[in-house]
Amino acid sequence: MATKQSWLDDKSNPLIDSHVQKLTTFVDAMADGRIDDRELTDQEQRLVASLKEVEPTLSEAQHAQVTKLLCELTAYNVMQTLNSLQSARPRTQFQG
Repeated sequence: MATKQSWLDDKSNPLIDSHVQKLTTFVDAMADGRIDDRELTDQEQRLVASLKEVEPTLSEAQHAQVTKLLCELTAYNVMQTLNSLQSARPRTQFQG
């Protein structure tokens, strides 16, 4: 049986990104620096398959916890992406 991989490091920092970077399908899709419609559709299909596999195995309480976890993770990812984009934006102002 495989050893359970923690979602957090010893300082409670999320490790999900490091787990994602081990997904061959993700690495292959990101290789050219852009995501096309097919790659996004393929990822959506993998997500749906995983959700269909896991959801029926959860108790009501676990389902509520995992739903909250998925929502928090999604919010974090969107916020992290926006923060990165904002940080990369030039800080000059038009001097017209």
